[in-house]
Amino acid sequence: MVKYSYLRKRSDSLLNKSLIEDTLTAALSTGGDFAEIFVEDRTNNGIVMIGGKVESTVSGRDYGVGIRIFKGFNSVYAYTNKSDRETLIDTAKKAAKALTGKNLNLTINLTKADVKNINPIRIDPSGVEKTKKVQVMKKAYDTAFNYDELITQVTVSYTDYTQNIMVANSEGLWKEDTRVRSRLGISSVASKNGEMQSGFFGPGASRGYEFFEDLDIDYYAKEASRIALTMVNAKYSPGGRMPVIIDNGFGGVIFHEACGHGLEATSVAKGLSVFAGKIGQQIASPLVTAIDDGSIPNQWGSYTIDDEGTQSQRNVLIDKGILKGYMVDKLNGRRMNMDVTGSSRRQSYRFPPTSRMSNTFIDKGNLTPEEIIANTERGLYARYMGGGSVNPSTGEFNFAVMEGYIIEKGKIKEPVRGATLIGKGTEVLNKIDMVGNNLDQGQGMCGSVSGSIPANVGQPMIRVSELTVGGREGGL
Repeated sequence: MVKYSYLRKRSDSLLNKSLIEDTLTAALSTGGDFAEIFVEDRTNNGIVMIGGKVESTVSGRDYGVGIRIFKGFNSVYAYTNKSDRETLIDTAKKAAKALTGKNLNLTINLTKADVKNINPIRIDPSGVEKTKKVQVMKKAYDTAFNYDELITQVTVSYTDYTQNIMVANSEGLWKEDTRVRSRLGISSVASKNGEMQSGFFGPGASRGYEFFEDLDIDYYAKEASRIALTMVNAKYSPGGRMPVIIDNGFGGVIFHEACGHGLEATSVAKGLSVFAGKIGQQIASPLVTAIDDGSIPNQWGSYTIDDEGTQSQRNVLIDKGILKGYMVDKLNGRRMNMDVTGSSRRQSYRFPPTSRMSNTFIDKGNLTPEEIIANTERGLYARYMGGGSVNPSTGEFNFAVMEGYIIEKGKIKEPVRGATLIGKGTEVLNKIDMVGNNLDQGQGMCGSVSGSIPANVGQPMIRVSELTVGGREGGL
């Protein structure tokens, strides 16, 4: 029987009420108008397998407390990995010295609110033997490595973590939550004539060890190797302006990077986003509806409450091409005079939170993938996307296509490698002229000023009527 040791009892608390209230009072002692305390107690487990053998294994616990203070539009943040009364009061007072003013003598009256977790967990991963986790990895390795003789290397990574948090602030909020996430990464490398190509899949969820028991490991392992094998046998992609079809799931990484970050209040409030001041305006094709939703049960980027204690929710960012709103945290909400949207996140207690994406996707349309392909005379089909870079202030991006194909006369033809997609987020949004009905999501880690956090990206198949494809001269 698996023990549920990671789940804290509702009667437990990461800090007691009087210590929280005294710490918040100390934080406001020099004139701050808002104070917040964030406590994190996290256990991590990670295993890496290379060549069928365990290369490394890491298990650890991370504990700490972050204290944040506002005065108007200014803020200060301090943290410590100690939680005794003397340290917390001292840390709060030192942070408060950065904000000078008249003590407002605010009365703090905390009431602990019940939090109903939206991500039910069946099996505590911390109660599962490491040998059992390695068996999952070995199965993925064997399937991927034995896919074809050209597969020369397979790396498998296993991750699970349990994060207990507490958030309390001078407005009376006091909430606690437990987050559990699990993920498996499979990377295959195919080699031929001195050249190498790779394929990768990294499924994950806000679930316990049951995620691995329910996962179709063979499918993901075979797909990682199939991509690598297909690309090592492919010719180089031609370049130029052409229609581009981007498939569902992780194809949504382009919207996430080139557009999503520009819809976070982190950049909007500072005027560093191309979407600042454009609510109510047409910024995309009428076929585009884009959503950020951290409340989808058990998804990789989901959470019950954000790192400011606000309930997660579904936020429609773009509705039929019209900009409807941003992802807003408390501090930037003050600056923009807008309500928070349950979008404030951070990697750990070492980072102050700010507005971030959760599960961000373009909503499904009415066309089948077959209809989109059949109506494309010639272009590039990006089946799977790889990594890339973006300038959030301009939306200019450059993304690698992990698996691509040429389309001719409405049919998918030969595979091509080395293709990159180059353009601007605003350009892509306005040139989407077909949207499929096969919405799916993929998992990744998103980095920004508040650290690296789990995030889903997603979309159905879409067609961009014209986009610059970077390739090699003489490709094909």
